Amino acid sequence: MNITSHQAKRRHELWSLLGDLPERRIPKSKLLKSDKHDGFTLEQLELDLNGLENVPAYLLIPDRRQKPAPGLLYIHAHGGTYEIGKEELLQGRDILPAYPPVCAAKGLVTLAIDSWCFSGRKHQEEGQQGEADDFKRMLWEGQVLWGMMMFDEFQAVTYLASRPEVDAQRIGAFGLSMGSTKAWWLAALDPRIQLCIDLCCLTDYQELIKNRNLKGHGVYYFVPRLLKHFQAHEINELIVPRSHLSLNGRNDLLTPVVGVERIRNHLVPLYERYGRIEDCRIELFDCAHEETPAMRQLVAEWLDRHLTVCPESVSS
Repeated sequence: MNITSHQAKRRHELWSLLGDLPERRIPKSKLLKSDKHDGFTLEQLELDLNGLENVPAYLLIPDRRQKPAPGLLYIHAHGGTYEIGKEELLQGRDILPAYPPVCAAKGLVTLAIDSWCFSGRKHQEEGQQGEADDFKRMLWEGQVLWGMMMFDEFQAVTYLASRPEVDAQRIGAFGLSMGSTKAWWLAALDPRIQLCIDLCCLTDYQELIKNRNLKGHGVYYFVPRLLKHFQAHEINELIVPRSHLSLNGRNDLLTPVVGVERIRNHLVPLYERYGRIEDCRIELFDCAHEETPAMRQLVAEWLDRHLTVCPESVSS
C-alpha cells in the first residue's frame, strides 16, 4: 500500500473515532457587520456549519492582498476563558500577542470561529459546567465533543475556501494550546491544509499519562478508544509531507519534552523520505505555555515561505 492510500485509510479511521457527526453541508453565512480597521476590514459573520447551532465568526480581509489571497484558519485557545473565542484573533491573550498585524501585513484572509461552549456559543453562565454538560450529553447521544469541534473547524475550512478572496490551494491552520491541538488534528484529518502551525501543545499522550498530568487538559480533549487506534505521532504522520511547524516550551507541563522529541524523531525521517525535510520543524524553547518573540518570528517566516508570495503580486 502506498503512503497516500495508507493515509486515506488511517484518516477515515481517525474520523470514525469522533462519534456521530452531522452531515457535511455547504456552509451558509450571514453578514452581521463590517468594520474598517487599520490595514484590514473585519466581517462579523454567523455561519451555519453543522445544522445544529449557528456559529459566530470573524473574517479578517487585508486591504493589501494577492488576488486570490492565501487563507488562514485561526483556532482559538481554551485557557478556561469561556467568554473568549473568536475574539482572541483580535485581542490576543497574555500568553499570545494579537495576530491582526501579522495577518494584515502578510495579506492572509483569516477566519476565526467560536468553538463549542465558547463566546457566542457559551450557553451557561458557568462555562466549565456548560462544557461538562455538553460533553456528557453528547456521549449519551453518540457524539464526542472533540469530534463536534473538529467537524466545525473542517467546515470552517470549507467556508474559507469558498470565499472569492481566497486561493483554496493555499490554506493554513494556526493555533496555540487547544488551538494547537486542533490545528494538527485538522491538518491530519483534512488534506486541504497546506501549512500547519501549532504552538504549545504537541502533546504525546503516553508521556502525559506517565507524568500524571491528564488533569492539565480539559474534558473536551478526550476521545473514547483513541489510544487503541492512534498515538500522537501517528496522527501527526497524516500531515506528511505537507508543511508543519510546531513550537513548544520546555517548561510547559501540558506538553512533556520527551514526548515532543519522540514525535519529532518519528516525523523527521518521513519528511526526509519525501525530500521535504525543510518542511518539518519541531522546536523546543526555554519557556512555558506561551508564544515568545522568537516563536513569533518563526511563525512569520513560515507564513511567508509556505502561504504568501513575493510582494509584487500584492494589489490594493
